[in-house]
Amino acid sequence: MRVLVVHNRYRSEQPSGENNVVDAEVALLREGGVPVGRFERRSDDIAQMSLPHRASVPLRVPWNRAARVALAARLRAERPDVVHVHNTFPLLSPSVLAACAHARVPVVATLHNYGQVCPPGTLYREGRVCTDCVGRAPVPAVRHGCYRGSAAATLPVAVNLTVNRHRWQTGVTRFFCISEAQRRLLVGAGMPAARLVVKHNFVADPGVRRTGGGEHVLFLGRLTEEKGVPLLMAAWDRLAGSLGRPLVIAGTGPLAEAVAAWAASRDDVSYVGLRSAAECRDLTSRAAVMVAPSAWLEAFGLVVVEAMAAGVPTVAPAHGAFEELISDGVTGLLHEPGSASSLAGALLDAVADPSRNLRMGEAARDRYEADFTPETGLRRLVSGYEAAIEAYGSAR
Repeated sequence: MRVLVVHNRYRSEQPSGENNVVDAEVALLREGGVPVGRFERRSDDIAQMSLPHRASVPLRVPWNRAARVALAARLRAERPDVVHVHNTFPLLSPSVLAACAHARVPVVATLHNYGQVCPPGTLYREGRVCTDCVGRAPVPAVRHGCYRGSAAATLPVAVNLTVNRHRWQTGVTRFFCISEAQRRLLVGAGMPAARLVVKHNFVADPGVRRTGGGEHVLFLGRLTEEKGVPLLMAAWDRLAGSLGRPLVIAGTGPLAEAVAAWAASRDDVSYVGLRSAAECRDLTSRAAVMVAPSAWLEAFGLVVVEAMAAGVPTVAPAHGAFEELISDGVTGLLHEPGSASSLAGALLDAVADPSRNLRMGEAARDRYEADFTPETGLRRLVSGYEAAIEAYGSAR
């Protein structure tokens, strides 16, 4: 089986879980003996373009003829058995699906977010979950400037979603949803249920696990409103040091300055900024609990599984993928979404009984070994490719 992975890489200044997933899957397939090629564009390259070329990028978001021509040449030269598409925004566009259709190669697409029904892909606006564009034309997204806070920036994304909706739904043989929660929402929005299957992301064994009860509460991720950072700060203010452990916040993002100032005003909060993968693994292995207070409906929740792999329970809201990743009271605790008092209470409960905390950590590790190891990830990837190839052949 020969696989060609198609992906538009996100900007390096914004650490991307999606980039990490793509890289990990490619490495996993190659280690498993599957020949894999990569057809990629990098958003970092936009900054190096001439001004006219850069200005024309939004016009090519719905359809990039050059990307189609380039991919068609790769398909003729390499003749892969299946193409695995991840992100096509902004430098590839769904024109890559047309190249695959012309070459008669089946396509598998991983849906890393809600971009098929929401221009920014988050289902989140103005501090709340928003489904205004689900199942209908994305006019509200343009009106509210949901992408980068700008109607002008949102317009090409909305046009892309609208004019290419049918192309996605007919040009992709199998969609990989990264959680059942995501799949249910997309099927409810009208996407073809028979083509949507759940394939969770996997996480490599960190090689280090928690020993003892842990030293701190850990938040690890982008410092944004939708990741629940303001909610976490409000909950921690309510706790007023009653946990007996500090809060460590690692990451960067638009709220970095506000978080740094808040942390500087307290002696029980440490903001450590952006950390390397090895440093993140170390921080996780020394955590009493991971906290993931996302305000948006997370399609997966990679930090939850990373905590599982280290034998650490997680506190997260009872919505999105968290409800299927976390068994409440067994591998972690779920709190009421958007409630600072509920989050504070869950954090307090997570560390109040040391023996229970240890049991939850052990159960979290057991869940990781059952469902999220690289071995399981490779098996699901290959079987998904095989099913797509068979379905495509039958359809032809």
